[in-house]
Amino acid sequence: MRIVKKYLGTGIIIILVVLWASTVPCYAQSAGKERTSDEKVKKFLSKMRNQWRDFNVPEADGKILHEIIIKNQYKKALEIGTSTGHSAIWMAWALSKTGGRLITVEFDEGRYRQALANFQEAGLDKYIDARLADAHQLVHELRERFDFIFIDADKDWYTNYAKALIPKLEPGGCITAHNVEEPRAALKGRYSLSGTEEYYEYMKSLPEFETRIHPKSRAGVAVSYKKKNK
Repeated sequence: MRIVKKYLGTGIIIILVVLWASTVPCYAQSAGKERTSDEKVKKFLSKMRNQWRDFNVPEADGKILHEIIIKNQYKKALEIGTSTGHSAIWMAWALSKTGGRLITVEFDEGRYRQALANFQEAGLDKYIDARLADAHQLVHELRERFDFIFIDADKDWYTNYAKALIPKLEPGGCITAHNVEEPRAALKGRYSLSGTEEYYEYMKSLPEFETRIHPKSRAGVAVSYKKKNK
């Protein structure tokens, strides 16, 4: 009996060692692929630095979007206003690490086509569902739910986008918007607010959200976290 137990114990150890050894190449291969992907994205962003036009976000704001997605492990993202894809690349790069995917919407066909080429060159096209569409209409047609949303389109429509998309945002999710201005107290009630000021006031008025302008953004990235259900 002791001999049987001895051989059984030895057999189990051998099996465990074999199983462990078989997983090592998989982990190494996965890590190698991630490094290759990261290098491709970095190379593309380095090449394009200071070349982004057509309403693209600055690099600092792209990094902010990337960090928010990574920090919160978001996986279901939506962008309103692709332009030629700078912000989408930062978001998709983050989503490639969280196992997520981005839907991004652009109205102008020329910018849309250039964005597709940029996504492919950066090696991130498989993480992006790019759509050529009118976002005014599409936001009402979307059936998906999201945990991260970025708005960077026509400023006077920001509040309308928010009203259409908030019901599609998961608890704990985040809405961000670009070029947002906080209304100056001295002017409140004296002049009509700009589109982004109105948006900021609207988001601040919602008790289920915590809203602020990101302190690292010079261009004004408004960040609104939707409180989790208790």
